[in-house]
Amino acid sequence: MLDLTLLSLFIPTFMLVSATPGMCMTLALTLGITLGVRKTFWMMWGELVGVATVSVLAVIGVASIMLNFPLTFLVLKYCGGAYLIYLGVQMWLSKGKMAINLDTKQTTQISEKQLMTQGFVTAIANPKGWAFTVSLLPPFINPELSMAPQLAALVAIILITEFVFLTLYATGGRTLGKLLQNTSNVQLLNRLSGSLMVGVGLWLALG
Repeated sequence: MLDLTLLSLFIPTFMLVSATPGMCMTLALTLGITLGVRKTFWMMWGELVGVATVSVLAVIGVASIMLNFPLTFLVLKYCGGAYLIYLGVQMWLSKGKMAINLDTKQTTQISEKQLMTQGFVTAIANPKGWAFTVSLLPPFINPELSMAPQLAALVAIILITEFVFLTLYATGGRTLGKLLQNTSNVQLLNRLSGSLMVGVGLWLALG
């Protein structure tokens, strides 16, 4: 059984949180600019798997273990952040698989697997995401009811909400990308995307 009162309160609460620009939303915006919405969906799938993993593990208590052994987070954070910064620098220099190159039409060379991994790592390597989940989810779980259906319902709401806003951010990025391409200012587009990517990488590593 589910506590419908708690669920009705959780939906607007998480919608507000999800709509706020964050690490994953910025990544969706960046990839929307350079790769388009369809390609960005692959990053979204990885991010959603990561968010679901964090949500489930946080509720059942693994998060407390992770927080007691921060070295696990540090390794993941720094490796993931360094990779995103590397991609951002490549984009700034109009090089690499993710940079816009209208002449050679090579804007989609990055593989689906790489995008999914990028989304997954960004989601699970964010300590703020863990801390937020640990603090947010428990108050919306009724201890008098079965845990499994409540957790399933909360995770479903989280994933649907995240997907909606990731799509909106990616669509906005794609619109911005088209606007800049129409003015033939491809270098500016690459530098904008690269700056955003470096920002996400620094956010991940230093957050």
